[in-house]
Amino acid sequence: MNRFRNFRMAVLPLAAALLLCLAAGSLTGCAKLKKWTGLGGETQAPSPEDLARKGMDEFNHGGYHDAIDDFQKLKDQHPFSNYSLLAELKIADSKYYLEDYEEARTLYEDFEKNHPANEAVPYVLFQIGMCYFKRIGTIDRDPAGATESIQAFSRLLRTFPQSPYTQEATARINEARNFLAAHELYVAKFYLRTGSVEQGASRLEYLLATFPESKPAPEARELLAAVRAGHPPG
Repeated sequence: MNRFRNFRMAVLPLAAALLLCLAAGSLTGCAKLKKWTGLGGETQAPSPEDLARKGMDEFNHGGYHDAIDDFQKLKDQHPFSNYSLLAELKIADSKYYLEDYEEARTLYEDFEKNHPANEAVPYVLFQIGMCYFKRIGTIDRDPAGATESIQAFSRLLRTFPQSPYTQEATARINEARNFLAAHELYVAKFYLRTGSVEQGASRLEYLLATFPESKPAPEARELLAAVRAGHPPG
């Protein structure tokens, strides 16, 4: 899993760089906000660049709630700023790291819908897949997260086969397929254990037809052979 953690650390800076390339100006460093004062000495609202810089500083230091506040202010106060795209994406990223996967997925999907030609879309599609992937639980639970993550990652591979996320998406698909196979094996064993031999054999056949190269496949073959030989496990 170290490979995955290292990859995740590289993903977000790349996405940020893609968006910043679209901005008229750059967010260099994490300098403190400038103090803006009017003629009467009153403090004026920070510029979009200041809010973006502050939001990125909070985000990079794990202050995701504060980052959301800063990027939301940027969107609300400067909706037509060159940094508004950055704000949209980093709010979604912050939600993801706060483990609010449903909200993050919705925000990523909105970004794709509203900016289909943006260079960050491959990253966004990958993150949509990850939001589903994070819903995968134990083999005795609903496997919908695994199924939906496979669909999302497969769409990324079809749409952007040469993206920087191809290798990681492929690995996640394989993990999800192994999980689904393990789930089928769990259900099959339950049927066999409770005397529902036909149902158990049917689930084993489905597993082997759908996930023939999965990690649980060898055990499924042995079980199915025993069932066909008239010696189902009790």
